[in-house]
Amino acid sequence: MLPSSLSLLLALAGIATADTISIPLNRRSIYSNFTTDKVAAAAESLRFKYGYIPYSQKRAGQSSAIPIINQKTDSSYLGAVSIGTPAQQFSVVLDTGSSDLWVASTGCRSCDSETPSFDPTRSSTIQRIQTSQSGQSEVDIHYGSGQVAGIVAQDTVSMGGFTNTQQTMLVATQLSSGLLDGVASGIMGLAFEALASTESTPFWQGLLQGSQLATPEMSFWLTRELDNRNARENEFGGEFTLGGTNSSLFTGDIEFINLPSTSQQTFWLLSMTGATVQGKNVQVPTGNLALSAIDTGTTLIGGPTDGVKAIYDAVPGSVALTGDLQGFYAYPCSTEVQVSMSFGGKSWPIDPVDMNLGTIPSGQCLGGIFDLSQGSNVGSGGGNPSWVVGGTFLALLRLVPLVPLPFHKPVSPFQPMRMAPEMVQLLLRSLLHVRFQ
Repeated sequence: MLPSSLSLLLALAGIATADTISIPLNRRSIYSNFTTDKVAAAAESLRFKYGYIPYSQKRAGQSSAIPIINQKTDSSYLGAVSIGTPAQQFSVVLDTGSSDLWVASTGCRSCDSETPSFDPTRSSTIQRIQTSQSGQSEVDIHYGSGQVAGIVAQDTVSMGGFTNTQQTMLVATQLSSGLLDGVASGIMGLAFEALASTESTPFWQGLLQGSQLATPEMSFWLTRELDNRNARENEFGGEFTLGGTNSSLFTGDIEFINLPSTSQQTFWLLSMTGATVQGKNVQVPTGNLALSAIDTGTTLIGGPTDGVKAIYDAVPGSVALTGDLQGFYAYPCSTEVQVSMSFGGKSWPIDPVDMNLGTIPSGQCLGGIFDLSQGSNVGSGGGNPSWVVGGTFLALLRLVPLVPLPFHKPVSPFQPMRMAPEMVQLLLRSLLHVRFQ
């Protein structure tokens, strides 16, 4: 049997040579001490992040085994990064839905005193630089959950044995309250350069261009703790592999899917080709309205109004919610909601446990798929996704290693696989393992 998790594969592009390194991850979650306020705030953050909430300053543009931290029950996946000379090590959120690298600094005036912070005065290799568009060295980056401001710099950055000696990053001097939590010191964006407010080449792209990767791939194997009532704030979260895959973490073949043709590469996008609810097909939008961003930086699934409504119309007793939870749906807790989504011709089921975010005051259960565009007149187009697919879907594969991993002493019992072995061939060359034409 294999462990409770998902292995996401992202093909990077081009041809590269060198090593494969896997990085252990930790993970956090909005679902510890579940409240509707937390879920509503997470949904608003996701709408904001993908441009469905208008705001005055938008983000610009819109093999090594690395252990991951699972922070706060499935909310975020953190990986270790080293910055500067001598190296200072930090845990950063690994986010395939953004492209900037930043860390809180010792000069941050609004950071929590407990946040591990980068001291630029201790690095002999750091250099302050200016962005080409504005000619400024100070930049703001906007996320759904807040914003960060700081100084654009270049320094030596390493992860899992890979190093970029002139990695552009933001040394954060101001931070919105709640943007970071616990051991997290910043964010490493793993999407494409066009999204970077710092105009930086993302870390993974720099490795690719420098021919440091054995293969043009990166992959995630993610644990889930949503239904573990004894989960601690920081748990083992899986593995992030740069430059390949870890074959001990999955079975079956991997299917490749090409990225949709858009004017420029921004997010990791796939086209949703279909959906089923309770075993029956439902009508979901096609064309531009089928573009789906795969985002390890979020937990929920957001989609267009018509598609989300079609899903819940097929769930007996479901109701649309109002107020702070507008855009969400609830359903009878006695119902086991079985939703599958198709990418590349294959259908992948969402575990009913992940579809259920918890009980709301009405006594019904809150669904894990919500209306991303609710309350906004901002539409998709120009390559912007209509669906954002986060942990509710990415936790669908419960893979278990055949032998214990050397860097992992289990902190909680793994659950057995809940799907037939022949279905465990996703690992994302049918989801995230995408290559360019």
